[in-house]
Amino acid sequence: MIDLRSDTVTRPSKAMRQAMADAAVGDDVYGDDPSVNQLEQEAAAMSGKEASLFLPTGTQANLVALLTHCQRGDEYIVGQRAHNYMFEAGGAAVLGSIQPQPIDIAPDGTLPLETVASVIKPDDFHFAQARLLCLENTHNGKALPLDYLHQAWAFTRKKKLALHVDGARIFNAAVAMNVPLTTLTQYCDTLTICLSKGLGAPVGSLLCGSAEYIKRARRWRKMVGGGMRQAGILAQGALYALHHNVERLREDHDNASWLAQRLEDMGVEVIGSGAQTNMLFVRIPANEANQLGPWMKQRGVLINAGPVTRIVTHLDVSKEDLQRVAELWGEFKRLMAVPGSGSGQASRAIYEG
Repeated sequence: MIDLRSDTVTRPSKAMRQAMADAAVGDDVYGDDPSVNQLEQEAAAMSGKEASLFLPTGTQANLVALLTHCQRGDEYIVGQRAHNYMFEAGGAAVLGSIQPQPIDIAPDGTLPLETVASVIKPDDFHFAQARLLCLENTHNGKALPLDYLHQAWAFTRKKKLALHVDGARIFNAAVAMNVPLTTLTQYCDTLTICLSKGLGAPVGSLLCGSAEYIKRARRWRKMVGGGMRQAGILAQGALYALHHNVERLREDHDNASWLAQRLEDMGVEVIGSGAQTNMLFVRIPANEANQLGPWMKQRGVLINAGPVTRIVTHLDVSKEDLQRVAELWGEFKRLMAVPGSGSGQASRAIYEG
């Protein structure tokens, strides 16, 4: 199957699996796993932070980040459609008693700082105290502008807020902008990095920050069940990803741009300016949206089709795969152009192809 639903579907390569099989391991809860220790040291250096912490999932990494930054009854300011507000099951509120203050995200993925300022509540016992601003980089495939990151950093210093970045795809942002990761991470107190998306590791995320912060985060990780034993098997997969799969993200970006242009050429509406990184979004007429997904699946392509459809490229999708997708999409559009394509007879033609 050609799977364009997400870059979370990536699978470890044979070379990565071999590195995992050969991993030196120990009990990481005791701090004895050499592979985990190496991963945490390298990730800290790459991000320009003093320390990092290896966690099983990005959701847990974001949760631990919030638990470490905030006390019960505190508030974090976050995007209305940010992952650590909308797609992580309300963990910060349920498990940490931390109140979210969501605001609308601008089209470029930023949180307008004037809006952030307007929702910071007075220092009054009637209100939750804002402790943290959370950004997401990339957001819907958009890399946050450098000048905005600088402004957000200065803003949070002035407002006495900490700044956390959900950097699940922050390496995509760095590669797209042709800058070292530290160029982006100098403008935050803490960040998370997901290893199991475009980087191709099967499991794991990192939380990076100061040594004192990570020491406190390690306690929270244990509390929420993230302490692992011989986790070096997983850490070696993550190390392989950091050593071999960062610069190759550029290939995913190029493939997404190529596909966006092909779809536009055949009359598909690509939203915005196309693909900045490894994601593009297309708008599909209602009479096509219900049929596109099943039709593509029958032909070996997985897409979460809807009125707005996200397409994600990754290391398991080649240029040749995307040429096949474009050919199939063109065939689908020709079938849909048959007079009366909304009828049952035309629908049967779509499915029987």
